[in-house]
Amino acid sequence: MKQKKILLLLASGFEILEASAFIDVMGWNLEEGDKSTVLYSCGLRKELISSFRQHFIVDCTVREVDIGSFDTLVIPGGFKNFGYYQDAYNEEFLNLIRGFKSQNKIIASVCVGSLPLAKSGILQNKNGTTYNNVEYRNELKNYGVNLMDIPIVIDDQLITSNGPSTAVEVSFILLEKLTSRENTLRVRKLMGY
Repeated sequence: MKQKKILLLLASGFEILEASAFIDVMGWNLEEGDKSTVLYSCGLRKELISSFRQHFIVDCTVREVDIGSFDTLVIPGGFKNFGYYQDAYNEEFLNLIRGFKSQNKIIASVCVGSLPLAKSGILQNKNGTTYNNVEYRNELKNYGVNLMDIPIVIDDQLITSNGPSTAVEVSFILLEKLTSRENTLRVRKLMGY
């Protein structure tokens, strides 16, 4: 079975809960599911500080990524007060998103992780959602996104969601797209979902 490689793209100020959902679901699949998913973390720098000031070392930097070797891209949201948008709106960060889209790879985001997708241009004229805050919802619309008022929106290969509480469900949706419904149901059950 071919390994499916997931790139977890982290901006400074990323929300740990949103990132950890993918780490856990893909990790559970690697250990207890069909054993096909491997997740790698990435950022503009090797060391990142998350929301709430936790320090993390990522596997690689954006400049080291070979997009062709990955099957999917995941972008958690984060907090403005912790510098999320300085990284998330950086041109190198946005170009990586565009690169995944140009190769028609699955791209999943959680909460305000949809905003760098929108700023990169890949969500223009697509359905999407973001955190339930007027400022962020208006920003999404200003980028030409058809704002949907539902928790998770899937449009083609793009997945957006409206808050931290959706992270685990988005992770399972992604697992099903990468593996199978049967495998995903097995991992869900093992994880108590």
